[in-house]
Amino acid sequence: MALDTSNSVLMAYFQQQQTPPGWFDLLTIMVDGMVTNVGETESQPFLKQMGETMADRFPLPVSQTVGELEAAMNAKLAAFGWGVVDIAANDDGMLLRHQALPVYRDAAGQTRWCNALCAILEGLYGRWLYAQGGEAKLVVKRHRLFSVSDVQFRYFNPQ
Repeated sequence: MALDTSNSVLMAYFQQQQTPPGWFDLLTIMVDGMVTNVGETESQPFLKQMGETMADRFPLPVSQTVGELEAAMNAKLAAFGWGVVDIAANDDGMLLRHQALPVYRDAAGQTRWCNALCAILEGLYGRWLYAQGGEAKLVVKRHRLFSVSDVQFRYFNPQ
């Protein structure tokens, strides 16, 4: 499943659905404040931990296939209004392409917001995959940035 992220009308629709006034504003103020106070790199472990906590709070059902896992993840992401994921498995691990990531309203803050949300998703996906029977040595890391709303993660053994 691929989304056309270059379509400004589509992106405006997602932004309207995913960034409700008030709650999203408070969240972005909190993330911006944290990054400003401790730095972007230093905030990454905390944000990853928040993703892990989300995964613990919203666990996935046990999946027998990659297709079932993808469907379960997409059901949770849809409930959050966080976009969709497409999973491709290979001998080296998995690639998780997350599209329609909520986008910061101000263009100047979009990269910082994307980086923060990616750290949260690394924790979320990592914990969900571990709970499915993944090994503790496997990690989820941002692998490729197509745009601030389209990011690929890699689930692999870093050694």
